[in-house]
Amino acid sequence: MEKITNISPDWQKWILDNLARGCTAQSLIDVMVEKNFDPMFASAIVFHFSTAHKGNIGPVAVAQLGSQPAVSNVKDKIHSNGNTYSYEAPRFKSGNVIHTHDRDIQVMGRVDKPYIAVLDNVLSHDECDELVRLSQARLKRSTIVDPTTGKDAVIEERTSYGTFFHVNENEFIARLDRRIAELMNWPVENGEGLQILNYKVGGEYKPHFDYFPEHDPGSKVHLNNGGQRVSTLVMYLNDVEEGGATVFPELGMTVGPKKGAAVYFEYTNSKNQVDPLTLHGGLPVLQGEKWIATKWMRQRRFG
Repeated sequence: MEKITNISPDWQKWILDNLARGCTAQSLIDVMVEKNFDPMFASAIVFHFSTAHKGNIGPVAVAQLGSQPAVSNVKDKIHSNGNTYSYEAPRFKSGNVIHTHDRDIQVMGRVDKPYIAVLDNVLSHDECDELVRLSQARLKRSTIVDPTTGKDAVIEERTSYGTFFHVNENEFIARLDRRIAELMNWPVENGEGLQILNYKVGGEYKPHFDYFPEHDPGSKVHLNNGGQRVSTLVMYLNDVEEGGATVFPELGMTVGPKKGAAVYFEYTNSKNQVDPLTLHGGLPVLQGEKWIATKWMRQRRFG
C-alpha cells in the first residue's frame, strides 16, 4: 500500500490537540506511521506543528510534501510573527566561487530563506579518505543533547556512529579548520570540533534542529559555552550508492551526498532568534555506507 504523504484538517487538529495535552512528538509520529503515513513526512509534519504550537502560530494548510503551495504557506505562517525569525544579510559570502587560503570552492546553488548553499570541492578526495581513516578506530554510538538534562543521550532516531576532532588537533585538522572558518566566514575559535559520522545501511537521522531551544532546560549548559549555534556545514566524505541524502522537509529539498561536496545553512540572527525552517535530517542509507564531517559555529568563542 502506498504511504500517505498529505494531511487532512482532521489530522492537523489531532496533532495540535495531542501536543496541547503534552504528548511527545515521537509518540505522535509513531501513531501516524502505524496508520500508513510515510515516516519522513510524519516526522516533518509533527515537528512543524510542534514548533508552531510552542510559538502559538496555529494550524496551517499542508499539502503534499514538497509541493510549492505547502512550502509557501508554512513560510508565511512561521515568519508572520515578529517574535519568530527576521532574516538579515547572510554571513556567507556572495559569488560563484569562495576563495580560501588553500582552495577555491564552487557554489552550486543557494536558497535565500532559510539561507542554504550547496557547495562543491570543499575537500579533496584524499582529505576525505584521510578523515575516514583517522576516525575509524575512534567511532562510538552517536548521541543527542537531552532536552531536559543537557547530557548526551542515545536515541533510536539517530543511528550513526561518530567521533570528534578537537579544533586544531593536529596539522591536518588545523588546515581544514582554517579553510572551513574562511568558507563559513566565522572565526576558527567559535567553531566546535569537527564531527565525523558513519551511517551503515538503514542508518538515518530523523528531522531535527541544530540550534539549542532556549525553552529546554538542558540547553542552558550548552548555551553557556560559546552561546547559540549560528550555522552548520555538512561535508560528504564518500559517494553513497543509494540513499543518505540531507533533507529539508519544510522546503521539500534534498541534497544528495557527493564526495568532497557540502551543504551549508545558517539559522541564528543578531537578535538571537532561530529559524525553524532549517529543520533537516539524514535520509536512510539504502545501499553502501555514508561518511560525513560536520562543523558547527557558535556566537562566541567555544571551548
